[in-house]
Amino acid sequence: MNRNGFDGTQAVTRRLSLRRPEPKDVEAVLAVHSDPLACAYNPFDAVFDLDGATERLAHWDEHWQQFGFGYRVIREHGSEQVLGFCGVKLTMLADRHVLNLFYRLAPEEWGRGVATEAASWTAWWAAEYLPVYPLVARVRSDNTASQRVALKAGLMRAPHLDDPGPDGLDWIFAARWPGVEPGVPSPGGVRVRSPRRVAGG
Repeated sequence: MNRNGFDGTQAVTRRLSLRRPEPKDVEAVLAVHSDPLACAYNPFDAVFDLDGATERLAHWDEHWQQFGFGYRVIREHGSEQVLGFCGVKLTMLADRHVLNLFYRLAPEEWGRGVATEAASWTAWWAAEYLPVYPLVARVRSDNTASQRVALKAGLMRAPHLDDPGPDGLDWIFAARWPGVEPGVPSPGGVRVRSPRRVAGG
């Protein structure tokens, strides 16, 4: 148990398993992040070789080690195939500590509601276990599919928070930000294995 009172809890939604990344996931990280369609709106996030994928995975693991949560691997029940990644990381926006909601799938998995199911569970988990932090999603203005996922996950458009990113201006969607009308995060039929908090956590 780390200082935040969280362990490596694995989540199970109606169709999906979301778990902490492992070293064996490096090829899946490469496959998704080297796909030009997957990174079409965020080319800065692309990786092009195993070294880059290994570095990306190590960065995710550092966040897990420091905070006890982070980005997760998405799979369907009974399958080892990695569909993509979804989770939150602690970062800064407008001089506030926030949780950045991330979701990226292999293009062949688009259109099946996987991103919405994973992001909805993640938004619910963040509201349940880390309510002190606002939740935000950074989405490019022309990425309408990603915008729909953010809205379905309970975030609301917050144009006053729009912020330059490495690939241009990011539209901000937010939850639990003062002045932003709250959405309704839902676990989406989720079951969580042994969620635990320490006193005061």
